Amino acid sequence: MSKRVGILLCGLAIASFAMAQTVFMTNDSVAVFYPSNYDAKQHQPSPIFEREPAAVNPLTASWPLRVDFSEKEGHSIATINVADDVDFYGTGEVTGPLRRNGRTIELWNVDTPAYGMDGGTHLYQSHPWVMGLRKDGTAFGIIADNTWRQKITTNDHQVTFDSEGPAFRVIIVERESPKALMQALVNLTGTMSLPPLWALGYHQCRHTYYPDGKVMEIADNLRRYRIPSDVIWMDIDYMDGYRIFTFDPDGFSNPNRLNAYLHQNLFKTVYMIDPGVKVEKGYFVDDQGTAGDYWVKDRDGKVFEGKVWPGACHFPDFTRPEVRTWWATLYKDFMAKGVDGVWNDMNEPAVFERPETTMPRDNQHGGGDGVSAGPHLRFHNVYGMNMVRASRQGLLLANPQKRPFILSRSNFLGGHRYAATWTGDNLSSPDHMKLSVPMTLTLGLSGQPFNGPDIGGFCENSNGELVAQWTAIGAYFPFVRNHNTKGTIPQEPWAFTPEVLNVCRTAINRRYMLMPYIYTCFREASIDGMPVMRPLFMADAKDLSLRSEDRAFLLGGDLMVRPQWAPEVAQPNGGSWQKLTLEDGTDSYQAELRQRPGSIIPLANLAQSTAEMRTDSLTLLVCLDSYGEAVGQLYEDDGDGFGYKKGDFRLTEIKAVKQKKQLKITYCQKEGKMEPIERKVRIGLVSGGKVSYSAWQTGVEMTFSIK
Repeated sequence: MSKRVGILLCGLAIASFAMAQTVFMTNDSVAVFYPSNYDAKQHQPSPIFEREPAAVNPLTASWPLRVDFSEKEGHSIATINVADDVDFYGTGEVTGPLRRNGRTIELWNVDTPAYGMDGGTHLYQSHPWVMGLRKDGTAFGIIADNTWRQKITTNDHQVTFDSEGPAFRVIIVERESPKALMQALVNLTGTMSLPPLWALGYHQCRHTYYPDGKVMEIADNLRRYRIPSDVIWMDIDYMDGYRIFTFDPDGFSNPNRLNAYLHQNLFKTVYMIDPGVKVEKGYFVDDQGTAGDYWVKDRDGKVFEGKVWPGACHFPDFTRPEVRTWWATLYKDFMAKGVDGVWNDMNEPAVFERPETTMPRDNQHGGGDGVSAGPHLRFHNVYGMNMVRASRQGLLLANPQKRPFILSRSNFLGGHRYAATWTGDNLSSPDHMKLSVPMTLTLGLSGQPFNGPDIGGFCENSNGELVAQWTAIGAYFPFVRNHNTKGTIPQEPWAFTPEVLNVCRTAINRRYMLMPYIYTCFREASIDGMPVMRPLFMADAKDLSLRSEDRAFLLGGDLMVRPQWAPEVAQPNGGSWQKLTLEDGTDSYQAELRQRPGSIIPLANLAQSTAEMRTDSLTLLVCLDSYGEAVGQLYEDDGDGFGYKKGDFRLTEIKAVKQKKQLKITYCQKEGKMEPIERKVRIGLVSGGKVSYSAWQTGVEMTFSIK
């Protein structure tokens, strides 16, 4: 055991086992298992944890799970035996079903376009985390604190982590429920920062909108066709010869003017920045990086060159703090042109014409700030995470009064602290549409609540039927973006028939009506780690019929969403959740919504962007429980900036009580120092498969007549 770990454990009566390991517990029912040959400099400081787990107590005799460490053929292995009745979840960005029993996933981030439906060995991200759910509803989580290439295997009675690197520690968390387990996970890894409100709206993108006049045309069409939307994205063709932090002198000659036009029309802008820096003297990014010696080296200590979109490229060594600081400074002038958010793509890192489409395993990274130097085999899986860490630093440097929004294709467990993510280059197919539900759910259960797929599919031509179906369900995902690749037909909502346009408009309208509720769900995720989009078993962890359901899902804790292409799904609480029809149109594509008895869901009036959304006029969807009561929450702040961290927000509890033929509504501000406001409110009483609306009233305490 290393000196560092020995110091950490000094003074504790630590439990030692015959399998040559050392174990301690924190003060929060978390057990940390160390193999006897653990070398901290190969793993610490861990990128996973916001704070290093501290030894407080020895392992209790009643602790249910143990770790068996072993070595075989140069691999370090950790095995955890479990009971046969455990359902496994998590493991990050994976294909296949929600329930992960009997699966093997390789943790090695790879550019994987048009990935398969099931059995894919690895995708763009790595999350060495397994969640176990027992029949009695209790839950446990297992973290392999290891960035080196490894495999996770989840047999019915055993979890195995098999690593190509040195021996690693394992952290096991025990909790009474899945919700408590998610809270425990973020207690270790940190929470997601609250995103700007605009990032929760609808995003329109493709590879690629060129030139800037095409971007303006897309913006005009979104407003012309009355499709609520907040963000338009710029893929790599906005750059000058794919040189990052530049603009094409012909197609995007005046980015300030373009961004001002979009801002005037209530759009935000997101631009792509890749890690590959074109090798070219006179190009300021390459010149600065070369002068500072900021690049990843090959095994002989020479600067590594790899081919990506610009041709030969250098790659920043983001393990080094001085490189991250330099990278952050590049954003200041870039963001000053009116850029609102950043898209970090190709950051596995992808390298063309190379084995596994990435740089060699024996490339060298310098480390620093407590991180020892080491090979790419160790740092590959956190390359993207370290990049978005630096990018977030840059956005905060450029705009310290704004919440950063960064989307990253590659990431690692704990990377939710820096960026949102999407599920990569999927296919325009019904199968991939259906796959997007368990993929999004699994990322949420792996600590990444802000994620979603390319709606409509990225690779190959989509069609109107698919875009209609996918938008009808995708409108309820945490991240909602329509995106496709070059060489395929357009797939914007208006690109097909009037029927498809109407379906997409209705679905997106419903998202914007639900925005007060969705924003409240994101606030919950930023506080206690609960996924915004959740599996049905979160409604009742003891209901075994919900364990494998991965077509329907929950949005927050109070709204169930069922796609029309899944007519028969498991139902929480014996089917007692009430059908809910939002008033804005209906068709055969829209998802079926059900509301939890005892809940209140706040709705906003229709708006074309979140910038127009107001919460002083609300519809409250009230679904009474068997006692004639319901309760809900509404979170409000400025939608951007960091005033909420100083208490400039309002968290309101809303209660409804049925008293004979009247429904009494009361408000109570639970948290925050924003002043209460008088609201114009109407009630939508959800019962018997329909919604009965009241007249509008104004006040803090209101009484409505009901039948």
